[in-house]
Amino acid sequence: MPLDNIVFWVFAPISIASAIGMLLVRNAVHAALFLIVNFFCLAVFYLLLDAPFLFAVQIVVYAGAIMVLFLFVIMLLGVDSGVPIHERLLVQRPLAFLLGAAFVVEMFLAIRAGVGFATKAPAVFTANEGGNTQAVAKILFTQYFFPFEVTSVLLLVAAIAAMVLAHRKARTVTQAEIDAAAGEPDTEEMPVYGAEAAP
Repeated sequence: MPLDNIVFWVFAPISIASAIGMLLVRNAVHAALFLIVNFFCLAVFYLLLDAPFLFAVQIVVYAGAIMVLFLFVIMLLGVDSGVPIHERLLVQRPLAFLLGAAFVVEMFLAIRAGVGFATKAPAVFTANEGGNTQAVAKILFTQYFFPFEVTSVLLLVAAIAAMVLAHRKARTVTQAEIDAAAGEPDTEEMPVYGAEAAP
């Protein structure tokens, strides 16, 4: 048996198990860790398909930078476990299944109409002369340079907006509330009237 098949059958169950675990666990940090495992498995699949550039990008960008950002935001903001998880919309679950099935059908038809499921690529799909990495860099920084930069700016604005919206302002606590929480009486002196008053 070829080594590629052995590696595939080792990492394929891990990928499926991590995806299922990501959907079933209730802890957000554990779900993010399962997603990191799934990203690593996808990187191995890219390497098996002779795509070293996508292998490196998958590990550096997705399993590295993006998931570290996810974990940082989750641990910084915290996740309130007391929030009820019941569905507010009755049609939410059936609608999710319907949209998921429609997405699968759409991907099937798009792949079938575009590339097809044949073992050979179409005649117009020629290999890159200088290699995959060089071809991607040439197209990305020449023809698609402006959309690439606009996308990076939009992602930066979205990240800043998410942190601003998620920021929780601390409420001002008065001295009376602090004394009441500590169980101590007020320290203000009560006025004295009549003969008991000091001369």
